[in-house]
Amino acid sequence: MADINNTEKHWLIAFYGRVSTSLQEEQKTIETQLMAMNDFADKKFGKGNYTVVKEYLDEGWSGDNIVRPSLDQLRVDAKKKIWDAVIIYDPDRLARRYSLQELVMDEIKDVGIEVIFVTVSTPKNIEDKILYGVRGLFAEYERAKISERFRLGKLLKVRNGNILTTEALYGYDYIRNDKINKKPGYYVINEEEARVVRMIFAWVGEEGLTLRQVVRRLQEMEIKPRKSKRGVWNTSTLSTLLRHKAYIGMAHWGSSYAVVPKNPTNKEKYRQVKKSSRKIKPETEWIASNIPVPPIIGEELFMKVREQLKTNFALCQRNTKNEYLLGGKIFCSCGTKRCGEGPQHGKHLYYRCSNRIYNFPLSPTCNEKGINARIADKLVWQKIKEFMTSPKLLSRQINRRKDIRKNKTLPLIENIGIAEKELAKLKAQEDRYIKAYGNGALTIEQLKEQVTSIKSHMATFESQIRKVNQEKSRIDTAPTPTEKEIKIFTDEAAKTINDLNFETKRTIIRNTVGRIIGTQRQLQVSGEIPLTLNYVTYKTNYRYSWPA
Repeated sequence: MADINNTEKHWLIAFYGRVSTSLQEEQKTIETQLMAMNDFADKKFGKGNYTVVKEYLDEGWSGDNIVRPSLDQLRVDAKKKIWDAVIIYDPDRLARRYSLQELVMDEIKDVGIEVIFVTVSTPKNIEDKILYGVRGLFAEYERAKISERFRLGKLLKVRNGNILTTEALYGYDYIRNDKINKKPGYYVINEEEARVVRMIFAWVGEEGLTLRQVVRRLQEMEIKPRKSKRGVWNTSTLSTLLRHKAYIGMAHWGSSYAVVPKNPTNKEKYRQVKKSSRKIKPETEWIASNIPVPPIIGEELFMKVREQLKTNFALCQRNTKNEYLLGGKIFCSCGTKRCGEGPQHGKHLYYRCSNRIYNFPLSPTCNEKGINARIADKLVWQKIKEFMTSPKLLSRQINRRKDIRKNKTLPLIENIGIAEKELAKLKAQEDRYIKAYGNGALTIEQLKEQVTSIKSHMATFESQIRKVNQEKSRIDTAPTPTEKEIKIFTDEAAKTINDLNFETKRTIIRNTVGRIIGTQRQLQVSGEIPLTLNYVTYKTNYRYSWPA
């Protein structure tokens, strides 16, 4: 690891900063961190003795979430060694929890990069590390204590009749608290929105409309929700509205809690808030408050709506349990997942494009028709059976895979050659600058400027060569099953594959099929068959797998 006390060396450094809230972003705390890190670097290395190669800034990211775009990039760049040290204002900017701090610090230090903090000394020996750990644990404890105080404070406020909200329920306006006269905030009825609320309750309670029918009617009447990117109502929003007791004057608090979504609509890798979904608690756990809320509807209509929602749910076709072998694996040609749908007016089950569900109540943008689920299930399962029981078919796929592997290796070898030539050019260029400095043609500052840029480019090419060599090695050393192993697998599969129940078949589908692109004319199936006997018999397991 580099010696941070070496003031003669010209240091290549990086800065890492993080703020967790939009308020902190507005208050420029990220700029404050950068200013402090610059001042610290001046004192630590001396002005002119270092170059800031890159600043890694995560704005609006919680310290409890270690998956952050800039932190991930910092960890990748640390392995490339494009800088000698990273400066961070405080350990809690790296992560809130001590264990996560240690994980990232050890990862960076293991590749020979220094981690330096502005507010605390970096641990140099075992005693320092123990003290640093104790400090981190106390900081965690203090944060937990503050969090609990906030929770108890909120609870006390609610029980004393205060409203804890940033935005009023639909149908109400929120009049903020008067701090001078010490009057709590309160709700007043928004007559325009209240008229819509009364209509929605009447449609469900009196007319027996389903939530989707309510959405369609609101769309036809051009009544938009208060907040919506698409400008249309959502069935989940209506479900929450129709169950909220505030509309009959019974306010409550703590009816739900934040959870990590099981099937998030946003599949992006980086999520600023992990627990972006909410789960309803049992009503017995709700905290009834003394908050005076003017009722918009009567209790009788509210209870009618509750019963109608239960009836609608019981009659909903989606709640009929049907078996879909390809569920979760089949997609439409437009890229949207297809979902199983029970019989409407006929007797068949279908895999239909979910585009119409996502776009509702707007018109769908995909016109692909449904696929008969039983026919699709049978075709795919039959093909998998053929592969799993035929040594000839499996051997053919393995040989095809070998050819693909050889073809992949050729461009990798070419890439290594190109990168090595560029690396040699940069090395020769570096040598020329050093000779020029030795002959007095360049000053030390000019040399540092040129060499820093060259070394950065060299590090990039070295990283490319390393990655290509690793990929080439992985391809070259991939195991190949023998004919005997293939024969054992197919024989055992043939004995049991016709006696499998639906759940076992679906498990095999999930482990072999990667993705199915389906239309009414064709099914394109991609995946791999692991040569293991887990689902056909309990005997020897093989570690090989090949794309089907």
